[in-house]
Amino acid sequence: MKVGVIGAGTMGSGIAQVASTAGCEVVLFDTNRAAIEKSGTKLTKIMARLVEKGKYDASKAKGIQDRISYITSLADFKGCDLVIEAIIENPEIKKKVFSELESHVSKECIIASNTSSLSIASLAAACNNPERFIGIHFFNPAPLMKLVEIIPAIQTSDDVCRKAKQTIDDWGKLTVLAKDTPGFIVNRVARPFYSEAIRIYEEGIADFATIDWAMTEIAGFRMGPFTLMDFIGNDVNYTVTETVFKAFFYDPRYKPSFTQKRLAEAGFDGRKAGKGYYDYSEGTTKPEPNKDPMLGSMIANRIVTRLMNEAADALHFNVATKEDIDLAMTKGVNYPKGLLAWADETGIDEIVARMDTLFEEYREAQYRCSPLLRKMARNGERFFNESATTVS
Repeated sequence: MKVGVIGAGTMGSGIAQVASTAGCEVVLFDTNRAAIEKSGTKLTKIMARLVEKGKYDASKAKGIQDRISYITSLADFKGCDLVIEAIIENPEIKKKVFSELESHVSKECIIASNTSSLSIASLAAACNNPERFIGIHFFNPAPLMKLVEIIPAIQTSDDVCRKAKQTIDDWGKLTVLAKDTPGFIVNRVARPFYSEAIRIYEEGIADFATIDWAMTEIAGFRMGPFTLMDFIGNDVNYTVTETVFKAFFYDPRYKPSFTQKRLAEAGFDGRKAGKGYYDYSEGTTKPEPNKDPMLGSMIANRIVTRLMNEAADALHFNVATKEDIDLAMTKGVNYPKGLLAWADETGIDEIVARMDTLFEEYREAQYRCSPLLRKMARNGERFFNESATTVS
């Protein structure tokens, strides 16, 4: 199989590595020659490190490198069976690339976007044959993260969806099917992890360090929301938040915060900038959290409850199956448990009561209980049977 990748940045290079490791012939395109050279150099270092650690032998590492060709012309995508775009999240630039790409590939070639939040239907409309277009969303770093969201547009043919999913499965990834709605599964369901944490900070209930401590030590997450936002980059996280907010017709449930906007405007983008929610300057000591167990439990319960509510709403609107929602959140963003299975464990009645308490306090849309949770509580239902195996 011959695979094309558009964009030699971190994500595009990672996707190229995944495809090559799976035995595919890969052509990696970028108009920026410096980006191509950097991608090749970085891959050489990655392979050397894997050989040194005993993960690969020298022959396998060389084979992965040799199967990737670096190109600067879209015409070199001729003969590709699949082309995946991984460039800047600008719909007009993407559409221009797809429109030109079609003249260089066969009618059977599947064209995909790695977009994390843009409309797949809108991008597909730039193609003469939109039925061959699909969303294939990898998570960063692509070689390490197992989850891939497969997002068919309303134009995508069933055959293309099936082939795309099978291909990525064959590459050793875990695929989930998502409806073409803003944020798909992960970037939609995960919004409260950031927004509710910021809201708690803005209300003066706790500082960044305390909220992060509560979410790691009490809730069991690998990273707290502020540490994670600094790791991702506040510019990236804010852009996704703003994109999802606009795409949902300015639904206040997804409203961005002024705290994050001001950090992004100041260039305080996190670790890569040396400053974000925390100061990463040399010699700086990270602030100590307030380890009050009652405060920590309140913070953890509030954020996790909102996450469960968002997951339930995604299921209510048929964004994905309950199994795929839980799989996406555990494998895509390393949540300690599937949110729907976690809701079962906590008690659906309890989740409804928590949401109603928050709504009574604030009377704001983000604290509106999902109709699905309310119906389930009324009927004494669970997301999963107690005997069923769920993702945790």
